[in-house]
Amino acid sequence: MSTPRIAFLGLGLMGGGMARRLLGAGFAVTVFNRNPARAEPLAAAGARVAGSPREAAAGAEVVFSMVADDAASRAIWLGPDGAIAGAARGAVLVECSTLTVAWVQELAKAAVAAGAECVDAPVTGTKNQAAVGELNFLTGGNAAALETIRPALNAMGRSVTHLGPTGSGALLKLINNFLVGVHVAATAEAVAWIERTELDRAQAIAFLSDSAVGSPVTKTVAARMCAPDFTPNFFLRLMAKDLGYASGEAAKAGQQLTSAAMAWDVFQRAIAAGHGDKDMSAVVEPLRRR
Repeated sequence: MSTPRIAFLGLGLMGGGMARRLLGAGFAVTVFNRNPARAEPLAAAGARVAGSPREAAAGAEVVFSMVADDAASRAIWLGPDGAIAGAARGAVLVECSTLTVAWVQELAKAAVAAGAECVDAPVTGTKNQAAVGELNFLTGGNAAALETIRPALNAMGRSVTHLGPTGSGALLKLINNFLVGVHVAATAEAVAWIERTELDRAQAIAFLSDSAVGSPVTKTVAARMCAPDFTPNFFLRLMAKDLGYASGEAAKAGQQLTSAAMAWDVFQRAIAAGHGDKDMSAVVEPLRRR
């Protein structure tokens, strides 16, 4: 199956770019978004717009979801108007959102009960990578189902890593975002600290960016913090959500993420200050001297 019919649910910062990549690769795509206005640019690009997840999934051989959290994913997939109710037997349901492992495994059981397969395939990357097809997919699930969806994944990303059974992709994605969130919070505190000294900020940030701590995260978010440019590439509130999910998942394995708890507190202060819908680099704002 080289060009399966695809349904794509969720057209936010990431989903919109991903769906557009599929259209550009020649796939027949039906889209759904809770806010219909977000579907209009995709309709202009050739997508069919559905009025519900169930309608979108009807007739699709592969159904993708890219939404904010467990609650949004549950609403998309389950219930009388959910995508599982419309999915054909043998369809592959692909959850690309950053979610808890428990919900992903519950979703997989619901898919199997409906005669479908489920692959969890969260991604690393931001809206810019989604737009140009440079995402990295972390996948869990049946290997044969993964091969069915691989052409679509290849249209949206630069790498596909199969990690094991269902939930494996979700788990590694939470570990990844735990590290990113801690790194962003630490960078924010470093930038705010520099700004409270007599150091030349540009010189100090340039040094740190080229030093042992100069990861892509440091370079990217430090530049946005200094600009300042908080145009959303990754919503601040979603990073806080991911840190919470990661802490809960680690606790199940008997691991306490003390650094995640501290980073979560920094992000919560930014949300309380009204920065939740900005880029995650806006976490620096409440730390700055006014």
